[in-house]
Amino acid sequence: MGKFEMSKVKTISLTLGGFVAGALISLHIPALADKDVKAGLPIDELRTFAEVYSAIKQGYVEPVEDKTMINNAISGMLSNLDPHSSYLDADAFKDLQVGTQGEFGGLGIEVGMEDGLVKVVSPIEDTPAYRAGVKSGDLIFKLDDAPVKGLTLNEAVKKMRGKPKTPIRISILRKGETKPIELTLIREVIKVQSVKSKLVEPGYGWVRITQFQENTVADLAKALSGLYKQGNLQGLVLDLRNDPGGLLNSAIGVSAAFLPPDVKIVSTDGRTPDAKQEFLARPQDYLRGTREDPLKTIPVEAKKVPMVVLVNSGSASASEIVAGALQDYKRGVILGTQTFGKGSVQSVVPLPGNTAIKLTTARYYTPDGRSIQAKGIVPDIIVEETPNGSSGSARVREADLDRHLVNDREKEAAKEAQKPQTKAANKPAKEKGSKDEPDEEGTARLEYASKSDHQFQQAVNLLKGLKIMQNKVQ
Repeated sequence: MGKFEMSKVKTISLTLGGFVAGALISLHIPALADKDVKAGLPIDELRTFAEVYSAIKQGYVEPVEDKTMINNAISGMLSNLDPHSSYLDADAFKDLQVGTQGEFGGLGIEVGMEDGLVKVVSPIEDTPAYRAGVKSGDLIFKLDDAPVKGLTLNEAVKKMRGKPKTPIRISILRKGETKPIELTLIREVIKVQSVKSKLVEPGYGWVRITQFQENTVADLAKALSGLYKQGNLQGLVLDLRNDPGGLLNSAIGVSAAFLPPDVKIVSTDGRTPDAKQEFLARPQDYLRGTREDPLKTIPVEAKKVPMVVLVNSGSASASEIVAGALQDYKRGVILGTQTFGKGSVQSVVPLPGNTAIKLTTARYYTPDGRSIQAKGIVPDIIVEETPNGSSGSARVREADLDRHLVNDREKEAAKEAQKPQTKAANKPAKEKGSKDEPDEEGTARLEYASKSDHQFQQAVNLLKGLKIMQNKVQ
């Protein structure tokens, strides 16, 4: 495996106001143009392309600019590969780069495309979409009364973008609802707080990572130090639920915070030599530039504190790297529901005119060599979102997306990903107005690490049980 050289590879995130969730992206210029293409260019196919191009140029009912046709052709080539490959125009490329700072303009939703409609993968916490009650699995079919059908994902995203404080009306189809849902959202600058933490009770801490950004590792170090200043921890809940991913180096750093030095965190494999990488729990693999290592400030006890890691179907990519590494090394108990299953890496290749292409170039694997693609991380203990065994929203995973990559290491992975995780037998009837269920408008939202957070409460109970068992052994 090749070593990870930060001078050659700059990783950035894709957590914008309208792209598919679970970004794990490498921004660099791979030596794709230098590869020896033995078969040569497909002359006959290119001749056909030229004839179609000429026919449109000369005979289409309205004039079409050359730039528009070329951009459309590039977009079509990429969008038909897999859900995560796409063409980025100047605006999309700029937003992609800005998003790594955790501040960007938009509505705050992670989306993909399904049957010509915009499908919500996950609303981002504390954003206009989240507050309005947009849910995972929602299908957006109109934007300001304009049909989405016929638009590319980038075109739909452009319509959702706009100046802060300007309104946009979205029309949604939701499973279980007989009528479309009409919502008016006010665009705003989205500021995502990467790490949240609190001492839930003496001896037990909670740390939530909402998104893997540039400052996530440093923010995690501050959060852990702050918790230990309030007393020694007997248990820690690391909450990765609904975290759509982000920076690869941040995922490595978060894993390194809880694991021994220099152990393997994740590896990638693709067709080109620079797609074959191995990343370890060491500063050169999680630091960017020459900054001081923030993990040096973490109390040594954090390496051994009993841990429960919370995940769900909204935990994707970078989240799955962390959960997979901690699971493989048996550093913590993974609790919740099966994760998203985004196990591929995208390279962002800059093009002239401040544009770029985002191309899937590798799959990534856990330390034990497991592929997450189209399967995800299966928890050690499966606990649904509510006590009655139901999920708060429709589950959307990588295996549900059109043209998703297959899992190259487990032939049955796609089938397993679609199996129900728990049997629905003996479920009590839902009571109207239950705190654990959405209200009639579907706007009820989970308050993380609260008394009504069923998965979190089960995680704390498990930690207390582990402490009791540990004491008995001692």
